[in-house]
Amino acid sequence: MKINPISVAELNKYIKDKVANDEYLNNVFVKGEISNFKHHYTGHMYFTLKDETSLIKCVMFKSSTATLNFVPKDGMKVMVLGTVSVFERDGVYQIYCKAMQEDGMGSLYTAYEELKKKLELEGLFEKEHKKAIPFMPKIIGVLTSNTGAVIKDIINVSTRRNPNVYIRLLPVPVQGSGAGEKISRAIKLMNDKKLSDVIILARGGGSIEDLWPFNEEIVARSIYESEIPIISAVGHETDFTIADFVADLRAPTPSAAAELAVTDVSELQYNINLYERRLKMALKRKTEFMRLRYEKCLNSVIYKEPYQKINDYYMRIEKDIKTIENSIIKKVKDCRIDSTKLITKLDALSPLKTLTRGYCVTEVDKKIVTKVSELKKDMEITLKFYDGTTKAKVL
Repeated sequence: MKINPISVAELNKYIKDKVANDEYLNNVFVKGEISNFKHHYTGHMYFTLKDETSLIKCVMFKSSTATLNFVPKDGMKVMVLGTVSVFERDGVYQIYCKAMQEDGMGSLYTAYEELKKKLELEGLFEKEHKKAIPFMPKIIGVLTSNTGAVIKDIINVSTRRNPNVYIRLLPVPVQGSGAGEKISRAIKLMNDKKLSDVIILARGGGSIEDLWPFNEEIVARSIYESEIPIISAVGHETDFTIADFVADLRAPTPSAAAELAVTDVSELQYNINLYERRLKMALKRKTEFMRLRYEKCLNSVIYKEPYQKINDYYMRIEKDIKTIENSIIKKVKDCRIDSTKLITKLDALSPLKTLTRGYCVTEVDKKIVTKVSELKKDMEITLKFYDGTTKAKVL
């Protein structure tokens, strides 16, 4: 008997129809912990609902998310009401959620919030403790798994931006038990041996459990104590770990971390060439300006007849000297006229002028006698005439 095979699509459709016809699966009420939560830009929500032993994928379309009175996050315990259906294209079944409500917080999320609050109060997240990333690091230290796309992306981006940069990989486990201690030891080794100029701590996306080593206190304190600047690139852009808050710089992805750590030499060369062109243009303009000034100086009167200005000053000096001489002569002449007038007046008032008319001046002990009562008998007096003096005696 020949059996005709069916296509994969037909099988998935058959399973989907079977599930759709199950009344119990059309209206399930399930509780669990959210993991690997993604809020798509379209408004739809995608996440995994899990418990201690199992998990199931869930989707909540935008039309249903409008009824939510909280913001779902990884680690939250919730209860969802929805329908189990098969997504034919991928052959997977998932819960199409119609409603969701909180059912407390997951243990990992609670531990995450408690540690975050503790370290924040200690000041491990403060900006003043963060170190600057070197402008042109020679060696980039990378702490991640030696397999997978992360290290390949970092190498590709780094070497494309600067072919001369050296990538030093120190392989560490990025998930699982004991990963946090190994990451911490690797950070200390990088610092003790001075193995790099900057460190990139990276891994791909994952659930809160997958990223948990980067939420451990031992890793956070090692990052804080590192003398080498550390760039954290853990998970996807929407994932935030304790390591992101403590690190000197956070990158949304490992590729972005490589871009932040490694200077693009082509862009640097472009800027250098641009500055060189600007400098040449500036020098050319300066040279042209100085040439015009030189030509102007050559055509100036001072350059052609340098003594003309001096001769003009000589003429001005001679004119000023002549003016001063005339002023002095006039002043002297005026003074002579005034002196003559004063001498004439003084001569007219002079007692000597009176003496020429026959008068004399009587003096006793060089004092002029103005009254007869001042004279006594036998007193010697001096008589001053216009042409001399003589002695006399009072009778």
